[in-house]
Amino acid sequence: MPVLFVGHGNPMNALERNDYTRGWERMAAALPRPRAILSVSAHWYTPGARVTSQEQPRTIHDFGGFPRKLYEVRYPAPGSPVLARRVHDLLAPTRVALDERWGLDHGTWSVLVHLFPDADIPVVQLGIDETLSAQ
Repeated sequence: MPVLFVGHGNPMNALERNDYTRGWERMAAALPRPRAILSVSAHWYTPGARVTSQEQPRTIHDFGGFPRKLYEVRYPAPGSPVLARRVHDLLAPTRVALDERWGLDHGTWSVLVHLFPDADIPVVQLGIDETLSAQ
């Protein structure tokens, strides 16, 4: 499977139909269907690396000042404890905590609602270790 870098732009793109969202839809249509998705979100900075590991990650609305309709968006994709463990193992010797509390933030779900609107593909999210430098 290819690796995609998709910046969500304005979080309102989750609700809108525009050139960006139509492009995401076309991209998904051109790809083979993934068995699971690993999303690295720039919105989840943690002291140490973390990966979501729950069966049903919650939808997180980690922003403020937007219309109520955006806060009502849910992306109920299943999680994948198996994929989370694989990410944990593949990144060794870097320590990666298996996280049961976070979920899918808007850096992930605001794009996936257009790429895979049925929310039927397991998704895990990897947080960025805020204690490391950019190098």
